[in-house]
Amino acid sequence: MKLIQTVKRRIGSEDKKAAQRGTGSNNETKGKAASSAGSAQTQVRKPQEKIGSFTALPKLREAPAGERTELFRRKMEACTVVLDFTNEATQPEREAKRQTLLEIVEYVNNTRNCFNEALMVDVVNMVGANIFRALLTRNKDPLAFSDPEDDEPLLEKAWSHLQIVYEFFLRFVVSNDVDPKIAKRFVDQNFMLKLLELFDSEDPRERDYIKTILHRIYGKFMALRAFVRKAIQHVFFKVIYECETHNGVGELLEILGSIINGFALPLKEEHKDFLIKALIPLHKVKSLASFYQQLSYCMAQYVEKDPRLSYDIITSMLRFWPVSITAKQVLFLNELEEMLELTQPSEFHRVMVVLFRRLALCIRFPHFQVAERTLFFWNNDYIVKLINQNRRELFPIILEALYKSKHWNSAVHGLTFNVLKLLMEADPELFDECSAKHPRNEEDEEGKERERQRKWAVLQNMYDERRS
Repeated sequence: MKLIQTVKRRIGSEDKKAAQRGTGSNNETKGKAASSAGSAQTQVRKPQEKIGSFTALPKLREAPAGERTELFRRKMEACTVVLDFTNEATQPEREAKRQTLLEIVEYVNNTRNCFNEALMVDVVNMVGANIFRALLTRNKDPLAFSDPEDDEPLLEKAWSHLQIVYEFFLRFVVSNDVDPKIAKRFVDQNFMLKLLELFDSEDPRERDYIKTILHRIYGKFMALRAFVRKAIQHVFFKVIYECETHNGVGELLEILGSIINGFALPLKEEHKDFLIKALIPLHKVKSLASFYQQLSYCMAQYVEKDPRLSYDIITSMLRFWPVSITAKQVLFLNELEEMLELTQPSEFHRVMVVLFRRLALCIRFPHFQVAERTLFFWNNDYIVKLINQNRRELFPIILEALYKSKHWNSAVHGLTFNVLKLLMEADPELFDECSAKHPRNEEDEEGKERERQRKWAVLQNMYDERRS
C-alpha cells in the first residue's frame, strides 16, 4: 500500500509540474486548459512508462554472466509494482510483468547459487508485495439459505501473476542454496502470520499453493515449527469461538495430518493440548462437512500415536453430539466407527456404556440415514468383537433399542432383524434373558409415564384453583 501511495504522489507532482508549464499566460481559462492537457498527457504516458520499466531491462539469458545477479535483482524490484486487474487499460503492463515473472522463474530453474544472502531480502519483498493483500469477499445475506458446497468459489483476478509468484517462492523455499539459518531473518514470524491469513482466500488454487509452501517451510525452518503450530491453533480458535467460517481449515488440517504423523513418542503435553483444545472442538463448527475428512484423519493419527486418546476423542464427540442436525450425525457416526477400529479393549471398556446409550438413541432416530448408519456398525468385525466381549453390559442397552425401533423404512427393518440375529447367535442364553425382561421394562416405563401424567394433572389443578 505504501508503494502504491508513493506512486500516486509522484504522479500527482508530475501533474502539477505539467500544469505549471502549461500556464504561460495570465488567462485563468487557458491555464486550466493547459493543466488539463498536461494531466491527460501524463495519464497517457503512465502505462508506457511502467511497461518501459519491464522492457527496458535486457533478457537475463542475453546478459553477460557477471551482470546477471544485479539484473535479476532489478527485475525482482520491478515486479514489486502491483497492477490493477479491474482496469482493461493496464493489460499491456500486466502482460509485460507476467513475462518478466516467467523469466525470473526460468532463471531460477536453470541457474545454480542464484539465491545468495544479498538477494534474499529482495525475494521476500517482491513476494510479499504481490501476495499480501486484502482478500476478496462476497457479501452474503445471512437470512438466505445457501449450501457452501454448491457456491462457486470467488476466483482471484490477478491469478495469472500470483501463480507465478507462488511458484517462484516455492522454488526459493525448496532450493538447496537457501540456508534456513540465514533465511529465517527474512521469512520471519511476521511473514508467517501474513501467509497464514491468506488461507482464507476463496480461490482453491491459491490455498493449494500456500498449503504446499507452508508445508515446505515447516519441514525446512526448524526454528519456526513451534510458532507455526501455535499460529494454526489461533486460527482454529477463531473458527471455533468467533466466525465459524474459514475457507482454509481443510488445507491447514491436511498440513497438520502430516505434522502429527511425524510426532515423536511419547507425545508431548503440548501436542495433547493441541488435540484437546483446538482439534476436537472443531466438531462443533457448523461447516464441519467442508473439512470433516481432514479432521477425521488427524483424529486417527493421534489415536495411532497414543491409543489412550481415543477415550478423550469419543467422550468429547458425545458431548458435542448434533442432536437436531441429521447430516452432521451421520458424519459423527462415520468418525466414531473409525475411532472404535483403533480403540484398545481397555479404552473401550471405559467409554462403552455412555457410547452405546447414544447409539441406542440413534437406532430409534426417525431419520432413516441415522438409524441405518448406526446399524451398519455390526458389519464391522472388530466392533462386533468388542461388543461380544462386553455383552453383559451392552446387550440389554442394544436389545431395548432394537425392540423399541418401529421404523417406517424397510431397509432399517431388515438391518434391525439382522442385528437381532447376530446378537442371538452370539449368546442365546443372554439374548433370551434380555428379551424376557423387555415386556417388564415396558410396563415399568408405562407406569412411570402414568405417574408423571398424574403429577402434572395435580399441578395443573392447583394452578387452576389459585387463579379462580
